[in-house]
Amino acid sequence: MKFEESFDAGCDRDHAVDVVGREETVLSLLGEGESEIVDRKGDRVTVRTHYNALGQEGTATFHFDYLMDGSVRFEKVCDGNVWQELRGELDFEDLGSSCCVTLTLQGHTQSLVPEFTVRGPLKEQVEQMAEALRQKIEA
Repeated sequence: MKFEESFDAGCDRDHAVDVVGREETVLSLLGEGESEIVDRKGDRVTVRTHYNALGQEGTATFHFDYLMDGSVRFEKVCDGNVWQELRGELDFEDLGSSCCVTLTLQGHTQSLVPEFTVRGPLKEQVEQMAEALRQKIEA
């Protein structure tokens, strides 16, 4: 299952990449739950967040890897309850005086978890992440 959201950032690529590199931006991507950066090593930032999804509370850990070209890859450390794999990427396409920001999120559920049960919430999460990112970049 894969979802993608894109938007014109209304600023140059360097500014958008700079904003995404800030701690507050990374934390805002994970929603309204309590999130904190728990580790930094090289170009990797590890974030732990507390969430409430599908009626259950939990804690999730994400690794954000900042790449040399300015893009960011991230992945959830899967605990085996719902997700077998959940990965994302932020890409920035230079459009001259502005840039297009693309957020991609794709995942595979465990074999006993039907994808249709998480499809709606995951799509909503991608939309919320893109909107949070847009607000940070345009601020």
